[in-house]
Amino acid sequence: MKFSEIPAHESVKERLRNLVDTDRMPHALLLEGPAGIGKFAMARALAQYIHCESPENGEPCGHCPSCRQHQSFNHPDVFYSYPILKRGSEKDSISEDWIEQWRNFLNQDQWMDFKSWQSSLGNPNGQPVIYQSESAALLHKFSTTSYSTKYKIMLMWLPERMNGDCANKMLKLIEEPLEDSLMIFTSDRPRDILPTIYSRLQRIEMKRLPTEVVRDYIRAHNDLSDADAASIAHLAEGSILEARRRMADAEEGQRFLEAFIQLMRLAYQRKVGALRKWGDDMAKLGREASMRFFAYCENMMRENFMNNLRIPSLVYLNSSEQAFSNRFSPFINERNVESLVREFTQARIDIRENGNARIIYFDLAIRVILLLKR
Repeated sequence: MKFSEIPAHESVKERLRNLVDTDRMPHALLLEGPAGIGKFAMARALAQYIHCESPENGEPCGHCPSCRQHQSFNHPDVFYSYPILKRGSEKDSISEDWIEQWRNFLNQDQWMDFKSWQSSLGNPNGQPVIYQSESAALLHKFSTTSYSTKYKIMLMWLPERMNGDCANKMLKLIEEPLEDSLMIFTSDRPRDILPTIYSRLQRIEMKRLPTEVVRDYIRAHNDLSDADAASIAHLAEGSILEARRRMADAEEGQRFLEAFIQLMRLAYQRKVGALRKWGDDMAKLGREASMRFFAYCENMMRENFMNNLRIPSLVYLNSSEQAFSNRFSPFINERNVESLVREFTQARIDIRENGNARIIYFDLAIRVILLLKR
């Protein structure tokens, strides 16, 4: 993996290169940020750059023996740690048990989709963990002499998934590192890392990817219009994985649009009886889908307000949404947009707290009737 294969994050790349070039690499480094932005790819590129025999212009050369070993995930001085499912007892479960699945996972995709990893482990509903036995295995690997390079490097994916016993033993390894050892962690949820470990790591935050980077990725991998790609990229909030999820959920998005259109039309016509039936039907979605629907409506209110203000550069709607918005957006203005967003937000909160869905939907519909006339 080269730095140039990772889109964006130029300031992070420069900082990491400088740490290596000035021989100031910390023994324990954490790359933190949202899922789907390339953190583990950055860790791989950093490890390869550290080991490269002939770096060129701030990049690993890609053709020396060390680089070739990195690219095949077979470097003798690199080892990986990652969440797994138990094979036998917890005391015997280590990452090495799943190394073939791990190599295939890394070969398939640089964006580290946790759901795909769960499937690779044979149980899409399983909860992979880094077990206590992993810390003992890592200590043994660090205790051996490096084969061909100055440093042995551990790359740990998702340290927040270490169980308590493993985290406590890893803490000792971080506090008393061996001279030739480097540990590079990448985390989607750094707040879930054991605080005593987190405080001892040198941390580098990686920001969300720019919207245009996500948009270009969508265009390159899917047959979508520019407007639809831009809309998905905006909603993905800088995550390639979230963009993929939204593309996979396009059928749900179409259902949400149809339900939103029906709500707005019935509310404008003040058809209370029809709205009651609409609410009864929507309540059948269940809690999780209802929460996603209300979040969708919140976003639609904001986008229609931007469309009403005639600021196309700030509007991120797909073609179907845009067609409706062109007629509907004049009804969303500075007098009602904030109140409408609050109503959908409150409905989402009420659903999350297990409120009666039929009452929540119908109450929301009545409030929309009143707000649309402002």
